[in-house]
Amino acid sequence: MDNNSSAINYTFSIEKNDFSRAGQASSKLKKILMQLGIDSTITRRAAIATYEAEMNIVIHSEGGAIIMQVNPELIAIYAEDRGPGIDDIELAMHEGYSTAPDWIREMGFGAGMGLSNMKRCSDYFNIDTKKGAYTKVTMKFLLQGGVVDKN
Repeated sequence: MDNNSSAINYTFSIEKNDFSRAGQASSKLKKILMQLGIDSTITRRAAIATYEAEMNIVIHSEGGAIIMQVNPELIAIYAEDRGPGIDDIELAMHEGYSTAPDWIREMGFGAGMGLSNMKRCSDYFNIDTKKGAYTKVTMKFLLQGGVVDKN
């Protein structure tokens, strides 16, 4: 996470299988960005990517958090979960590939578009994962004049 003291920071806790609250973090993030006057196209992209990350945490992990930082140059979103990690990132990035169980798919989730949508929506995208431990997704969205720091 960036350690920019002028950044605005928000953290949203995400619980495993909590479909009743799924989508609240991305909705709150969108509202915050709109209140800050962030361009609507960037706000929409950040909200879509955050929703996908949020749903992946709800569906595939033991829970986690989404952290948002906003500074004058960019929006940084970090989605961090507890286990189980991703076996094959390259395979997981293919549209339509999903490890979601049938009961999740029957609810209309788990179509295998989450990671590819996150990457498509963000200006910078990175996945760090350790099997059996965690997955950390970093997404950055440039604001006017912003430069993406790869860290």
